Amino acid sequence: MKPTILKIIVIDNDPKFHETYRNYFSRYVDYDLKGIFKNAKEALQAFDNIQPDIIISEVSISELGGVEGVRLFRKKAANIKILVVSAQSEFTLIKRAFKNGSNGYLTKPINKDRLYDALNSIKDEGVAMSNDIAKKVIAMFQRKSYSAFSKRENQIIDYLCEGETYKTIADKLFVTPSAVNFHIQNIYLKLDVNSKSEALEKLRLLDCA
Repeated sequence: MKPTILKIIVIDNDPKFHETYRNYFSRYVDYDLKGIFKNAKEALQAFDNIQPDIIISEVSISELGGVEGVRLFRKKAANIKILVVSAQSEFTLIKRAFKNGSNGYLTKPINKDRLYDALNSIKDEGVAMSNDIAKKVIAMFQRKSYSAFSKRENQIIDYLCEGETYKTIADKLFVTPSAVNFHIQNIYLKLDVNSKSEALEKLRLLDCA
C-alpha cells in the first residue's frame, strides 16, 4: 500500500530560513512542502487551494502570525496539525501556543532530523515537544507548594515564576491589584527580600533544596 504523503506549509518571515526548509523537505519522502509564507494572512489566502495537513509556524511574527495565527488556523480547520517553532522558550508563551491550539512546540535551532522527528510525532501521536519544553511543562506541574505560604500566596508565587505582572495576576485570580500587592509584600516578608528578582532567586534556591 502506497504511504500517504502529508502536505505541509511553513510560515516564517525570515527569508534565510526558507531555503533551509526547502532543503530539509527535499530529503523527506513522506512530507510534501506546498508553500512557504511570510505571515498567517498570506497562508490563509492560500489555505483552501492547498488544504495542508500540517502547518509549521514561527512564533515571533508581528503581522498576523505566531501564536495568534495558531488560533486562526484552528478555527479554519479543527483537525489541522500545527507545529510552533521558536527561539523562545518562556513558559507563558508555550502555554499560550498550546491554549490557542498548537499540537507541538519545537525550539530553535532545528535540523532536518529534529524537524522530521517532530513531524512524525504529530502525525502518529498528535503532539510534539522539544525535550527542553517537555521539562518546563513537567516542572510546572511538579512545582512545590511551600508550607510557609498560604494557598493564595502559593498561587501568586506560581504566577510570579511564570513572569506575570501584578495586574495580570489580579485578573487571573479575580482580585484587585492592591490585594495582589498585599500578598506579595507578605511573601517578601517571609522570604526576607525586598524585590521580585530577589524573591525569584530565593524561590529557585528553595526548589533546588
